[in-house]
Order: sequence, then structure tokens, then C-alpha cells
Amino acid sequence: MSHKAILITGAAGYIGSHVLLQLQSRGEQVLAIDNLHTGFRQAVLSAPLIVGDVGDRELLTGVFREHGIDTVMHFAASTIVPESVHDPLKYYGNNTCATRNLLDSCMRAGVRQLVFSSSAAVYGNPAGGICDEELALAPVNPYGSSKLVSEWMLRDQAASSDFRYVSLRYFNVAGSDLQGRIGQSTRAATLLIKVACEAIVGKRPHVAIFGTDYDTPDGTGVRDYVHVEDVARAHVDALDYLRRGGAAAVFNCGYSHGYSVREVLESVQRIAGSTLVVREEPRRAGDPPTLIARAERIRSQLGWTPQLDNLDTIVDSALRWERKLQREPW
Repeated sequence: MSHKAILITGAAGYIGSHVLLQLQSRGEQVLAIDNLHTGFRQAVLSAPLIVGDVGDRELLTGVFREHGIDTVMHFAASTIVPESVHDPLKYYGNNTCATRNLLDSCMRAGVRQLVFSSSAAVYGNPAGGICDEELALAPVNPYGSSKLVSEWMLRDQAASSDFRYVSLRYFNVAGSDLQGRIGQSTRAATLLIKVACEAIVGKRPHVAIFGTDYDTPDGTGVRDYVHVEDVARAHVDALDYLRRGGAAAVFNCGYSHGYSVREVLESVQRIAGSTLVVREEPRRAGDPPTLIARAERIRSQLGWTPQLDNLDTIVDSALRWERKLQREPW
């Protein structure tokens, strides 16, 4: 059975570009859109790219009319949590309002399937640190709130029409394409594995541990790190689920176990064969001691089977990409 084209928003960003690559590898017809404010044209590789904002309804109307889109994968967003605290309106504008405009354009064009890039940030600081999809949602920063309101819009639209969606709540995405074609190139990144790899190759003078007195095995925060290739595969599985007629649904995307900050830094140093300069800093406001996915639902309903559930594998791919960026800056 042939399918129409898939529109990927934020396709020049970290996760969107990996999903784009996997879709292309299986022969899907894809179209990329990105404003390139934080994304990289090189990450789109050979896919057709429209440079523009997903909140631009006039642009989207033309795209839907001209390209025969029947599914949208929506990644375009601002994603830096500390920045969202200092500039919340940017996040509600780029994330929530743009999603509203995209959804409205979908409805007007007859596009009834969407896969949404959400976040574990919608859970906030859950007691016990283990998150399942039925947990009460209580984001503690504007980034998480902007994603939650977007989820509400998708939920309500699905309840009132024939629109269907899958929302994937990522935990800590890390690593890069195993063939080294694309990777995480975010400037001023805040995610631990990316920061540690930048420090090990000399792009940063040190790496910080924020909080060493948590109620965890070694006192540092524990997170569920999931390889970007497995996250991308979850989107492909979500697409297949919707094509089978699957109902609107929300899924956690994580490995259901975590690693501490110290364990991550030990892995980076072991893989690199060199030593990091590590500074211990006070806790950051809003950081939970532990944040781990309960992810049985995505396995049972989407058939998602992670293939890269290994910390050293994640770190090795991230470090190889960081070294490539030293040789060939983006």
C-alpha cells in the first residue's frame, strides 16, 4: 500500500533529523521544514527542505496544498529548560502557539495524523522518580508547561474529530547516528552527555555536577538515558501504529532504568581514555533526584524494541560525533 508524504517540522534539529534519516532509509516520501534558527541545514542531508516557521499558517496552507501530506511529525520547538525560565513567552510562542497554528492548518487541509515530540518535563518532580503515563502532570518550568498545553490541544482535537495522534514523552535523549552522518550539534547545549563530550574534547573547561547530596546511590541525580536512534525508531513505530488505525495515545519513551551523573561521567572518561575536570555545584532548582520512565505501554502497543540500551554505546556514539565536529565544524 502506498502512502502520501510525511511533513517533518524541526527536521534540521537533533531528534527530527534522526527520524528523517530513518524514514528515508525505508523509502518514505518526506518533506522537511525548519526555520534554521537552531537547526542545521546539513542535518537534513538529501531531503527537500522548506525554510520557514511552523507557526506560519499561510506557509503551511501552501505546503499542504502542494505536497499531498497526510501525516505530520512535529519536532519544531525551543528546548532549553533554563532559558524557558528566563524567557517563558518565547517558549509559549515557539512551542504552544506554533503547535496550535500547525494543528489548525492540519485540520483545514484534511491532515488527520500527527506524531508529537513531547517530554518527560510534563511530569515535573514526581514522588519516587518513576513516571508512568497515568501519573498526575505537574511541570515545574515553562518548557514542560508549553509541551503539556500542546498535548492538551492534541487530546481535545482528537476528542472532537477524526484526528488521531501519538505523543511521545522522551526522557534523556543522547547519542548520535551510528554511521556518523548526523549528530547532536546544538550550540550551548545543556544535556549532560553532550556537555561531558564537549568537555572531554576541550570545547569546555570543565563539567559540573549539580547536587551531590540527593537520596540516590551516589548522591547525584539519576536519569533514564535513551539513544536517539531508539527514539527515532519509536517515531517510525508510531507512524505504523497510526496507519493501522491506532487510537490517539500517549507513550513514554525511555529504557525504564537510569544512570547517575557520576556513572555517566565515568563512562565518558572510560570511552575517551582521558580525564574530565569535574566541579561540584549546588543543586539546581527544580531538578528531581530521579526521573525514570515506566515504558511497558510503548513496547506492548507500538511494538517498540530498543536496540541500543547501553550507556557506553550511547556515550561512544556521542563522543565520536563530537570528535567529528572538531574536524568538520557545522
